[in-house]
Amino acid sequence: MDPSIKLTRALARRSMRPCRRDASLTWPGRARCFHDTRPALVQPRRPKSRDRGPKSSEDTQTDFGALDMLRNTVAPATSIDACTADGFALNNQMRISGTGVLLVGGEAYRWRPWHGAATGALLNAKRQWEVPEGAWGILELVYPKPDLLIIGTGPHTTPIAPAVRKYLNDLGIRLEIQDTRNAAAQFNLLATERGVGQVAAALIPVGWRQGR
Repeated sequence: MDPSIKLTRALARRSMRPCRRDASLTWPGRARCFHDTRPALVQPRRPKSRDRGPKSSEDTQTDFGALDMLRNTVAPATSIDACTADGFALNNQMRISGTGVLLVGGEAYRWRPWHGAATGALLNAKRQWEVPEGAWGILELVYPKPDLLIIGTGPHTTPIAPAVRKYLNDLGIRLEIQDTRNAAAQFNLLATERGVGQVAAALIPVGWRQGR
């Protein structure tokens, strides 16, 4: 008989043998298989019934309004209702036009920091937002001082000068810098949550432009 035929038959018989355990070649509890037969795929059984029981009357939709923990909290009288091009409208029906606003300790002050600057501008040569120290006089007098001051730099977020940041930090006040619209929204939220004694705001009108 042709040797190749004998070899083919021997391999066929070898592949049909069951797995055997070789203690010298395998770990305990594991068998080494010498065949390459593909395992049969287990087909999932079809459910006997599609009945899921009686229909539930429970409403599983989430009411996000019920998750608002501040919905019953009264907003501060000095919260910002609207930002106009040249001023602000406050929650206490107060209208401020042609000036910025400084909100400290539940009080609103008209604020024109550009009038105290030597150049009448708010941006220095490095395009940083910079105002003289005299513009922050109320923060030196008030006690206790707010923990956080939110600065609205106008229509766009502008980095403040290191000297301004250092001056306010030396008073023990942390800073948050944003454009005026976002700064007003941030003040409304934090002042409602933490109180006007902890959070203050210094806002420039959204229509303010350098040189105007």
